[in-house]
Amino acid sequence: MSAMQQRFMKLQGLGNDFIVMEGPALPQGLHLSDLARRLCGRHFGIGADGLILNWPDPVAAARMQILNADGSEPEMCGNGLRCLVRYLQLRGDNRPELQIQTGAGLRQVLSEGPQIAVNMGQPAVSPEERLDCAGQTFVFTAVSMGNPHCVIRVPELNSLDFAFWGPRLSAHVRFKAQTNVEFVEVLSPQHARVKVWERGAGPTLACGTGACAVLAAGITGGWLAREARIELPGGSLTISWADPATAIWMRGPAQKVFIGEIELEEDHA
Repeated sequence: MSAMQQRFMKLQGLGNDFIVMEGPALPQGLHLSDLARRLCGRHFGIGADGLILNWPDPVAAARMQILNADGSEPEMCGNGLRCLVRYLQLRGDNRPELQIQTGAGLRQVLSEGPQIAVNMGQPAVSPEERLDCAGQTFVFTAVSMGNPHCVIRVPELNSLDFAFWGPRLSAHVRFKAQTNVEFVEVLSPQHARVKVWERGAGPTLACGTGACAVLAAGITGGWLAREARIELPGGSLTISWADPATAIWMRGPAQKVFIGEIELEEDHA
């Protein structure tokens, strides 16, 4: 078993943090799920909500492969996508518009100064449903942003037992592959506060697809405007959806935290 030094960059978007590595440079034989769990560990690894691998793509500027901290592989991650674009910029790709291939399809990305705007595609919004969980009934809206979301309005976030309800609703039998859960306190049609329990990561400071799902559910339900500030624990994203026949857009920052090297071993087991 041989070892090699692997360079990485850690980036964050509103505190939602990611380790970014070059996919083709990884040692052969690595089990990527195990690698993600090890590197994302806050105490024995680098520490992150997810691992992003940058792969070449025949059509797009890059292909994003993302693995959650628990080793699972989601279809899409909005904050992760912004972080990958910032990574590409820091490596010298300063084109104002890029196409990035994701597990949910091709995504258009625009650089707007310190902000990065992402075409997140068209959301698929289902009618409101009722869900019984641990003796309580919740009214929720299921939204797909290429990955699944359960959007629930609450009177106020401060009185919500987030640590209790988040994991139980995420793993509810209603959701076959589990789901991301967004708890929403609406402050005005242009402003909502949100806490997200991410499938595969747990509580995170921000979630791009979750913020988009909240706006889509809010517009459909009549409680949010076509553009709104979605306030997450790590900061705010501006989400806009001009028309149901068009894509939803997410705007927000992404920043480098640090660059480093870590020793990885080939595993042929």
